[in-house]
Amino acid sequence: MKRRHLIKAGGAGALALGASSAVRAEEEVFNWKLVMSWPKKFPGLATEMDWFVEQIKRVTNGRLNITIYGAGELVPAFEVFNAVSDGTAEMGHGAAYYWKGKIPEAELFTSVPFGLTPVEYNAWFSEGDGQDLLTELYKPFGVKPLLGGNSDYQMGGWFNKEINSLEDLQGLKIRMPGIGGEVFKRAGATVVSMPGGEIFTSMQSGVVDAADWVGPWNDQAFGLYKAAKYYYGGWQEPGSSIDLLFNEEAWNKLPEDIQAQVEIVSDALNQKMLSQFRLNNASSLKNLVENEGVELKFFPDDVVAKFKSITEEYLTEYAAQSDMAKKIADSYLDFKAKQVALSENEAHILRYRLP
Repeated sequence: MKRRHLIKAGGAGALALGASSAVRAEEEVFNWKLVMSWPKKFPGLATEMDWFVEQIKRVTNGRLNITIYGAGELVPAFEVFNAVSDGTAEMGHGAAYYWKGKIPEAELFTSVPFGLTPVEYNAWFSEGDGQDLLTELYKPFGVKPLLGGNSDYQMGGWFNKEINSLEDLQGLKIRMPGIGGEVFKRAGATVVSMPGGEIFTSMQSGVVDAADWVGPWNDQAFGLYKAAKYYYGGWQEPGSSIDLLFNEEAWNKLPEDIQAQVEIVSDALNQKMLSQFRLNNASSLKNLVENEGVELKFFPDDVVAKFKSITEEYLTEYAAQSDMAKKIADSYLDFKAKQVALSENEAHILRYRLP
């Protein structure tokens, strides 16, 4: 059953159950651990999980209590999926492209260069095939996925030199995960993998020449503008979806009313996080440019054209790696193709609106 059917059938009733009187003695209380790919209290990605945990405790009337562990506290940032799969933690929060080494097909569920925007992705995931496909993909590992938020479109990264041509990419050491990183690699750069918490010192010490993290809000929080002054507009992640992961065995032990409450609150989390990023990215970008001396740049047209060409080649290879990958790619790209006319109209709306 798709989540939207469950929500339509039980939305208000499920939340009402959470507002009932004190927990009865015969009702079981569940105490869970949640591991994240980011530090605790990190703006947006982690702070919204604090909100999520509070709401779950409230609507379940204390029957489901979740303790949050930041990256490195219980498991490393990139081991969140494994921790949920093996039962080290009942829940996880992270980006699907972090588990590409374990599940190559997963990376498309974070973002695709020149792909779906957050609104389009949410529609594909919740109303199209996305939820069913990701559920099928994670099933062999005993993991149940839900949408866990979206950090909106990402910037193209921080650079210690200007990018004026394809030649400037040759040998460039850059931290960029996902398909975007693969595109840079094929364009001649050297791609370095590291958690977000290591980016600032790596840029200061010269381990990398450039790095993307999330967007203005989070990049400002990490002080990345102190390590490089050139800030490039994005292309690689037009919308970055986050996984909310559940150990399937633990999930199946929950009563149906708590399962429904968790699904409903996760929907609210997904929208709330996106709204937070849209609000704070705007003010943070303004501050970085106007008060911190950051130079906002955009990649030259020929560089973007090369990025797009490599992306198309990569997606062809992605679809050929397995039957499951082909199902995912076909569904994603078909949905994207159907958005073209509407997206063109949206572009005109943005172009015409007043400042």
